[in-house]
Amino acid sequence: MRLCSSVVERLNIPLSLIPRLIEFHIATPARAPVRKANMLELLKRILAGQNQFASGGLLLMVIGGLGVWLRAIPLKAWEWLVEQTTMMITVKDDDAAFGWVKEWFLEQQFLKRMRRIDLDTTLRTERVALIPAPGLHWFWYEGRPFQVWFSRSENTRERTARRVESLTFRTIGRSQAFLKSFVDDVVRCHLRRLGVQSWLYTYNDGWDHSEGYAPRSLESVLLQPGEKEYLVRDIANFRKAKERYTRLGVPYHRGYLLHGPPGTGKTSLVSALAAHFGLSVYCLNLADFNDRNLMSAVNQIPANSVLLFEDIDCMKGGQARVCISSDETTSDRKGKESPASQNGVTLSGLLNVLDGFFAPTGVLFMMTTNRIEALDPALLRPGRIDYRLYLGLATEGQKVELYRRFFPLAAESEAYAFVGAHPGAKTMAEFQGLLLATAENHPSIRSADVAASSSRKDEDELVPALR
Repeated sequence: MRLCSSVVERLNIPLSLIPRLIEFHIATPARAPVRKANMLELLKRILAGQNQFASGGLLLMVIGGLGVWLRAIPLKAWEWLVEQTTMMITVKDDDAAFGWVKEWFLEQQFLKRMRRIDLDTTLRTERVALIPAPGLHWFWYEGRPFQVWFSRSENTRERTARRVESLTFRTIGRSQAFLKSFVDDVVRCHLRRLGVQSWLYTYNDGWDHSEGYAPRSLESVLLQPGEKEYLVRDIANFRKAKERYTRLGVPYHRGYLLHGPPGTGKTSLVSALAAHFGLSVYCLNLADFNDRNLMSAVNQIPANSVLLFEDIDCMKGGQARVCISSDETTSDRKGKESPASQNGVTLSGLLNVLDGFFAPTGVLFMMTTNRIEALDPALLRPGRIDYRLYLGLATEGQKVELYRRFFPLAAESEAYAFVGAHPGAKTMAEFQGLLLATAENHPSIRSADVAASSSRKDEDELVPALR
């Protein structure tokens, strides 16, 4: 009690503001008096009191807090003003548009004035490209100032560290119409550079294009008379019928199955058709997938593309289901399944991406097989396989035409004589290999090789200049 009195005297606080401790402890909870201290009056007395340490410390604390708050007002006001008068758009490296923006940079004049640049060899249409380096850059576009921030960091959350990049654009304005015009310009630049080229993509935790892919020309693929023309006409009619499919409520995709013995040109025909229509080929190996990541991979395929399943009879998902006798138990069936058959893509998962909720729109499904009888009937029904083409052994006419393509100056009689002298070449692949071996000593082929080598030499002389 004496200690409390000494503290009260030093702080110069009236005793009326201090609750009477004796009455508080003696009274019952129901009759205990409740007294509220007037905080404002308490602060006034502390500041005006004789204790300079307490009053000065409290005054400094109030002034310091007020100063910090006032100092942040200009920064907050500026940030609010920038947010209200500018727009931002961000593109990440896991989006296809990230490469498109890099292509757009290459066509801009302001890129030549930048002094901090990066070397990039990932663009398909450029051997070596110079793009803005990570950091902040300024440029003018359509009469407006633009700010672009190129961010690059390391993602260590995954098993293997991966570099993460993004581009963030900021400009003056509030209407998204200007940003849409900017995005349209980027898309037009990409389409202009892409042209009607055909690319090959393979899946490795994402779709990657193959640098060394050279598509076949449609003229180099030799089929039976009328087969190639009818197939090309069918694809062309499908590509023009999107509105009709939508009006009828039919999923807009079409499946093609090329079957026959090995070496008959099934894969070459897919490559040539894709190049003819300017479509990129997305090649899948079902052995590397399960149902879940197959759906994820297929959902990333854009429209106007070819999804290729090579040798689908060798993949578990496409094989016919084995009929089980009624007297076999569940444990017997599980014991007969191999470990490989218990993983990977199931038939149900494959059918879902071909004709289910996860089927992409505007995509041509191309499948090749050497044994059509090994495929499940559910896979072959219309809606999943709409067009079948059998590619059999090479005929005499196909061999003669291929010979004339190799040796344009040779007479037709010479071609028939060569075909008759080599009856062992049954398929087009075998006959082509025979012609390649023969062409090494043919005079017309040697002269053509000399011209081609001189042309390549001229191109190689340009490489040091680029470096």
